[in-house]
Amino acid sequence: MSIQIPRGTQDILPGEVEKWQYIENKARELCGKFQYNEIRTPIFEHTELFTRGVGDTTDIVQKEMYTFTDRGDRSLTLRPEGTASTVRSFVEHKMYGSPNQPVKLFYMGPMFRYERPQAGRFRQFVQFGVEALGSKDPAIDAEVISLAMSIYHSMGLKKLKLIINSLGDKESRAAHRAALMEHFTPRIGEFCKDCQSRLQKNPMRILDCKQDRDHELMKSAPSIIDYLNAESKEYFAKVQKYLTDLHIPFTVDPNLVRGLDYYNHTAFEIMSDAEGFGAITTLCGGGRYNGLTEEIGGPETPGIGFAFSIERFIAALNAEGIELPVNKGIDCYLVSLGEDAKDYTVVLLQKLRLAGFSAERDYLERKIKAQMKAADRLNAKYVAILGDEELNNKVINVKHMESGEQKQIDLESFVEKFQELNQ
Repeated sequence: MSIQIPRGTQDILPGEVEKWQYIENKARELCGKFQYNEIRTPIFEHTELFTRGVGDTTDIVQKEMYTFTDRGDRSLTLRPEGTASTVRSFVEHKMYGSPNQPVKLFYMGPMFRYERPQAGRFRQFVQFGVEALGSKDPAIDAEVISLAMSIYHSMGLKKLKLIINSLGDKESRAAHRAALMEHFTPRIGEFCKDCQSRLQKNPMRILDCKQDRDHELMKSAPSIIDYLNAESKEYFAKVQKYLTDLHIPFTVDPNLVRGLDYYNHTAFEIMSDAEGFGAITTLCGGGRYNGLTEEIGGPETPGIGFAFSIERFIAALNAEGIELPVNKGIDCYLVSLGEDAKDYTVVLLQKLRLAGFSAERDYLERKIKAQMKAADRLNAKYVAILGDEELNNKVINVKHMESGEQKQIDLESFVEKFQELNQ
C-alpha cells in the first residue's frame, strides 16, 4: 500500500511554490518599510501557553489543538496560532526593556489545528502575522490595519471589505457580559453545548457560534457598542478617524467577535467580496489584546496584531483572476553537441550561475532538438549552443529565443559578453 499525505495537509509543488515565495517576500518587504522585524518561534510550545494565552473557552483550545506528552511527561502542543508564542518570546527575552518602543514584530510559518478540511482551510497551514507591543495609541491600531491592507493591495487584490468593531475595555466588557448573561440565561437550553458552557465563562463567545447563529436571540442580543464607556467610545472614534484620514474604507459591525479570549478594544476582519470565493469570506483577522502579556507572566504591555493564512490569500488571488509575476523562466540554457563540448558546459554553466544568471544544461544526453524543447519549456531567454567544432574554434553560438536573432561569441569572454547582452 502506498503512503499518502495526511488529511488536511498539502504538498506545494514547483510551479505553485513560487506564488508562496512571492507573497512571503512581498510581505517581508512591506513589513520592513513599516519597521516590523521578523521573529521565529518554536513550532511546539508548552500547552499551558495556549490554554492561558488563547483562552480555554475557545474552539482552538477545546477542540483543535494537536497536544502530546513528551518523554519527560511534559504536555506540549503544536502551535495553533502565532500571537501567544510571539508574546511569550517578548516576555522571556525582556523585549519590553528595549529602548525602541513599541516593539514591532512579524512572523511566518506553519500552524496546526484539527479542523474539518475544506476549501482554503487545512490542518497544517502557513500563517503570516504582525504584532505591535508597547503602545496604547489608537494610531498604532490604524497602522496595523493599514499594513494588512497594504499587503493585500500590493498583490493586486481589490474586492476587499474591512469590518471593524470595539470590544471595549474591562469595564465596558463587564457591563456587556452582564447584559448578555441576562439575555441568554432564560433560554440557554435551546443552544448547543458549547454555548451553554460559554455562558458563565465568556458569554460574548456565544455570539461567535456557527451552529446557533440563526437563533432569534442572536439577532436581538445586546450590542457591545451600547455598553462602551466614554473612554472606549473615544478610543474607537480615534481609530475610525485615523482610518478615514488614511483613506481606508471600513464598516462598523457590532456583531464582530474575534474567536480568541484575549481581545479588547479594536477588533477587525478583512473579507473577500470576490465572486465565487466561497462561504467563508474572512481573509485576515486581528485586534487589540491589552492583558495578554500579563497573562503570560510579563509586565502590563498593550498590544495589537493580525494574522492571515497564505492558503486563503492565494484563494483570493485566484477568485479575482490575479496572476502573480512568477515563473519568468531562466536566462540561459546551454545546448551541447559532442562529448568534449558536453564536458566543457559543466564549467561554463557554473561560471554563468556565479555571475548571477539563472542557467541550465542537459543531463540526459538528448539530441539537439530535444535540448531546444527543454529550453523552451524552461522559458529560456537565450540558448547558447556549443559543439565540438565550436569548442575547437573557441566560439559559442547564442540565440535570443523570442526574436530568433543569433550571434557568435568568443568562448573565452562568453560570460562577460552575455552580461552585456542582458544590460
